[in-house]
Amino acid sequence: MRYSILLEDAEGVSYFEDRDVDLDLKTFAPPAAPFYASDAYDASRFVFLTLPAGWKGVPHRSPKRQLATVLSGTFRVQAGSGEVRDFTAGDLFWAEDVTGTGHASSAEGGEPVNLMVTQF
Repeated sequence: MRYSILLEDAEGVSYFEDRDVDLDLKTFAPPAAPFYASDAYDASRFVFLTLPAGWKGVPHRSPKRQLATVLSGTFRVQAGSGEVRDFTAGDLFWAEDVTGTGHASSAEGGEPVNLMVTQF
């Protein structure tokens, strides 16, 4: 399973990196047969968000380390490095740009973007 993570360099400029989730065969939900699962991550809360069609954000930092799961729509993120990525239903976007210049995001494609954001 692959996700994109937004990190910051020493100057506080955000940039994208692609990572794979490490999965091991585990007995996660006995008596169900084992299947592949990651290690657990501690989370403090989650929130559902809807960005209206055409919504454009200004550059900002992530309010907390957080993982966004795109439920529908096209969620565009521009890193401080200038790189732009589009995320669609099923994509995972992990943001750790909490101290630097941040990123800008928007709802593209003429439809709202629905997200579930888990904060760490």
